[in-house]
Amino acid sequence: MEGCLSKIKELSQELVQKQIPGNVDEIIDKLFSEVSCLDSQNAVKIQEPQVEESAINLWNWAVTEHVGSAINGEQRAKVRHVACRLAYACETSDSKEGAIRRQILMAIKTGRSWLDTKKPASADVFFCLAVKNMELLYGRLKTRSDGQSDLNIPKGDVEKDLFRVHSYQAESRNTSKLTAFSCLQAVAQADHQQAVSYVQRCKDMLLRLPKETGYLSLMCYNFGVDTYNLKKYEESSFWLSQSYDIGKMHKKYSPGASVQAKILRLLANVYMEWDCKQYQEKALSAVSLANKENVHPAGLYLKINILLQCVSPDEPVKAEIAELLDVEVPLDVCLNTVKLLMDADREVLAFEFLKSVCKHFEASPELGRAQVQHIKMLLQRGKELLGKQKIEDIITGHYTGKQLSPEALNHLHLLLMQIARNYSEALQWYNYSLSFYSAGQMEQNLAKLQRNRASCFLHLQQLDKAKEAIKEAERCDPDSIFTQFSVYKIAVLENDADKSLEAVRVMGKLSENPMRKEDRLLAFESAGSNLLSLAAQIALENDQQDAAMKALEYLCQQSQDSGQVFIALRCLVRLVLSKMGTITEEKRDTNLDILRSYLKMALLKISQLNPGESLSLEKKIDEANWFRKIAWNSALQCEDTPGMMRDFFVLSYQISQFCPSEKAILVGQKTCLLMAAAASLELAKIPSESIEQANFNDYVPKYFSKNKQFYSNLNYFAGDFSKDPTDTLLLLYEFEARAKLNDPKLETVLESVLELQQIETKTLETIASLAMEPPAHFPSLCKKALRIALSLHRKRPDSDILRCSQCLHSLIQLSLPTGVLEVESRVLEEVWGYYEEALLIISSAHGEFPEVEILWLLIRAWNTGILLYSLAQYTEAEKWCGLGMSFLRHLGSLQASYETQMSGLYTEVLDRLDKAKTNLVTEA
Repeated sequence: MEGCLSKIKELSQELVQKQIPGNVDEIIDKLFSEVSCLDSQNAVKIQEPQVEESAINLWNWAVTEHVGSAINGEQRAKVRHVACRLAYACETSDSKEGAIRRQILMAIKTGRSWLDTKKPASADVFFCLAVKNMELLYGRLKTRSDGQSDLNIPKGDVEKDLFRVHSYQAESRNTSKLTAFSCLQAVAQADHQQAVSYVQRCKDMLLRLPKETGYLSLMCYNFGVDTYNLKKYEESSFWLSQSYDIGKMHKKYSPGASVQAKILRLLANVYMEWDCKQYQEKALSAVSLANKENVHPAGLYLKINILLQCVSPDEPVKAEIAELLDVEVPLDVCLNTVKLLMDADREVLAFEFLKSVCKHFEASPELGRAQVQHIKMLLQRGKELLGKQKIEDIITGHYTGKQLSPEALNHLHLLLMQIARNYSEALQWYNYSLSFYSAGQMEQNLAKLQRNRASCFLHLQQLDKAKEAIKEAERCDPDSIFTQFSVYKIAVLENDADKSLEAVRVMGKLSENPMRKEDRLLAFESAGSNLLSLAAQIALENDQQDAAMKALEYLCQQSQDSGQVFIALRCLVRLVLSKMGTITEEKRDTNLDILRSYLKMALLKISQLNPGESLSLEKKIDEANWFRKIAWNSALQCEDTPGMMRDFFVLSYQISQFCPSEKAILVGQKTCLLMAAAASLELAKIPSESIEQANFNDYVPKYFSKNKQFYSNLNYFAGDFSKDPTDTLLLLYEFEARAKLNDPKLETVLESVLELQQIETKTLETIASLAMEPPAHFPSLCKKALRIALSLHRKRPDSDILRCSQCLHSLIQLSLPTGVLEVESRVLEEVWGYYEEALLIISSAHGEFPEVEILWLLIRAWNTGILLYSLAQYTEAEKWCGLGMSFLRHLGSLQASYETQMSGLYTEVLDRLDKAKTNLVTEA
């Protein structure tokens, strides 16, 4: 107990001292939890003054102004709960009257706080505490009174508090009953009886507290309203009867005649809904008494309703109807009564009363509403001739100073638009509407009317009249998308392609703007998109593809319906593809441009989709697959236009990224990237494509970097691709691109090729060729690739002698000096090595080495020797000429013709070399 009190005092001090601490919610919850030790009836009373002081401080903190918005109602109730419990914990049998009064006040306010937060059970605890202390205080005052009149005032105060507590207890029980109604009907009934008991106590006290009459009456009325809303008619009728009876107890302090009448009207309504036949007399008695207390249109209307539901004869109904006009009720009540009569199949009474209403309100500006209602009833009952006569009378009045109000006229126009059953009949009613407009009048409603007339004329195949009507509509409201749609329909029917295309453009522009308020009355916000969709359909049905495509394009831009957008895009793509086989090459390129723009739009729309909002994930994947395939197939049709091919393959790749990461999709993505790279390289080779060349220079490095990352991911998701040549092709494309860009990173690409698991000699030979293909010039890389290729050829058991000879030819061709300035010992040594390797290959080739290549080797070696001779390098010259002669024996059919010639030349060269050497020795 002491620990609990210590904790409560500590938390209270923290709450009060900091005014509004940051963790106020947490502190209040802890306080409320700790105070449970004081809730027990057997709790020990506390004799510490500090505890009572803490209670008062905590109470004052909760009611201060600055705390008001910092805590909510439930938190305030909890703080009051704690403060009140602390105050009662200090209670003793000899407590002073001031302390008892304070406890009573705290208990009442705490109970009220719990009641306001819909916690009637918690509220009851404190109300009981308050009653207990009030009885104690009242007893003390009574003991001390001994006939002293001055003590009547404190006793009266106690009685007022007791009255208020009993009313709260009744409210609490009623609230508890309402809460329990859905699940604990038996408990609810017990609560109802207790609430009745408390209210009865309050009624008994009204003799001494007459000023509380209005309060208690209204409280019972609220109970009646609550139980009525729950369709607890028996209890509701009890509380409403109590409310009325209490209000009669003291006329001076009653809620007033108007409130009493309101109570009785609700009571009558309760009886009517409960069982009109069984409680007919009670319902009529209640509503008649209400009308006697205070005549009100609602009371008169209610009485008529009760009479009609009880299937009363016409006479009493007539009497009540007549009273409506006698007390000058508003027109709305009269018109609602007419509707009530019609719904009850009292047609004769309804029409008679409506005639009386029109006569009664003849001088009123609201007369038009009654007249329109009369026409509506006539037309609904099939009395068209009488209806038309009434309309004609109104038209006559319109031009003789008896115009309908704008509201009534609008209602009449709407009525006439809705009444028609076929187009011919509709035109008759539309013409009545048209009669209200003067020539040259400009109004949007007139435009709507003319559009409707035009639509009827079109269905009746009266094109000229439809054109006249639309011309008028366009004059009145040219900025309406509905008007332009009508213009478009007529242009299509007249096969006027230019005009229909222009109308679609205007519709497209208008659909970009929010729909006007007056148009929203006729259609949904998506009406613009729906009209464009319908325009496309009409154009296609009439073989006007250009207009259809323009309408679909605007639809794709403006529609918020993703499903509608993708249907439109698919239609656009099919329309473009349908033209491809029947157009010239020039127009074909234009159509490909258009198709590319549609696929780009599809990519954008797919990327903006959030699954679940407008399209399911499955539908999104389906759309991506469809457009991916279209882009792929379109790329395959662009062999002669590499730029277009590249764009379509890139689009196919980009769209496929919204498909699941399945193996087939990943392989397709890989192929797209590969083909896009090939197309880019082809494009760069075209001299006239200067802009494309510039784009190529900027695009290629980024492109291949992206592809490497993709292939890494591809291998991770789809497994082993070691036998797939794509990575090799990609490296070849990258090598070619970087070679043309003179990229210093070119050698790293060759290193990447050499790191492949299975490297082909053909790949190396291709790289060697690309390294020297203009504008590229990388002889060192070319020779490196050729040397590795030659080495791989020789390692094979069935080496290809022809390709070996080609490698050697290229290596020697690149390395041999072509002029005096290029003769270096290092270069000669390198080439000598190639010749030695050539001799080894020729020796082991068994006649398979091409004879022409042998002859070429012989001639190049001999010419090198002659070049060295001219440079006075006689030793090297003899060596190279001898090398050339060593190839003679490997010649086949050419050996005989070259051997005689070369032997003579070689002898002559040797003689000259000997003389040159002798001269050098003599000079030395």
